[in-house]
Amino acid sequence: MTAVAHDSSQDSSDDPAAGEPEGPPLHVRTAFGVRDSVPRPRPHLPGPAWSCDGVLLRPVSDTVLAAWSAATLEELGTDGVDGVRLARPVRASDGRRVVSGWAACHDVAGEIRPRHDDVVAVSLRLHRATRRIARPRIVDTRDDILARADRAAFGEKKAPLDAETGGDLFAELARRRVDTTLPLQLVHGDLFGTVLFEGAGTGEADQTPPAVLDLVPFWRPAEWAAAVVVVDALAWGGADPGIVTRWSHLEAWPQMLLHGLLFRLAVHAQHPACTRESLRGLEHAARVITELL
Repeated sequence: MTAVAHDSSQDSSDDPAAGEPEGPPLHVRTAFGVRDSVPRPRPHLPGPAWSCDGVLLRPVSDTVLAAWSAATLEELGTDGVDGVRLARPVRASDGRRVVSGWAACHDVAGEIRPRHDDVVAVSLRLHRATRRIARPRIVDTRDDILARADRAAFGEKKAPLDAETGGDLFAELARRRVDTTLPLQLVHGDLFGTVLFEGAGTGEADQTPPAVLDLVPFWRPAEWAAAVVVVDALAWGGADPGIVTRWSHLEAWPQMLLHGLLFRLAVHAQHPACTRESLRGLEHAARVITELL
């Protein structure tokens, strides 16, 4: 999706047919204080995003989750997170964090890059900071695919899983699941493909800490959140199998990898867009991970 550059002084309404660009509409830009900005697309971010005079505007599908995420980032930003940039949320003129399905934050440099081990490191640093945050109510009230998959992965509640797109493999692997006594805390359970880097891994640009735009909340061990990154990197990021052993010093690591794999299988087996063909990446991850069990 691309934005259509135009002279904002010609805006007469929020109707795209009247000249509004594909992207944040006029009333949203007005609410967030960037009415006269020409939205410029940021194509290398997770999901559609437009930069408007230092403000990043992104459409959100879950307004409650987006508002919670912004509030929590504000709380974390008070003390900061060592080695991680947090995108500072921007409130609308009336104090709202979400306007007509759009959220805003101060623009941050960087883009998604295949630096999988660095994303695991970001996960661990971020979750040292989130340990101080009390269990949010949204963890218990969410009932989306991710929340249902999370509960199924930990054996708390069954989810309707399609056999061909992951349900059979889930059932097979779930028999090898063992409970752990790792401490639970607030974690971001969907970091893969969302962390922004300014460089490819070398050079001066890499002196800038990686950036996190938002939070997807779960109440699980920090090791599990790191394991989900590894599962995703194996399944869809082209990571080498050695990534599973490079982080083997983490506590209960084989079981956390298994729980992370069950989580992603449960997501896949519920999602209507997923197919038998798209399961192949998770099957590859399963082959690598089961060697450790």
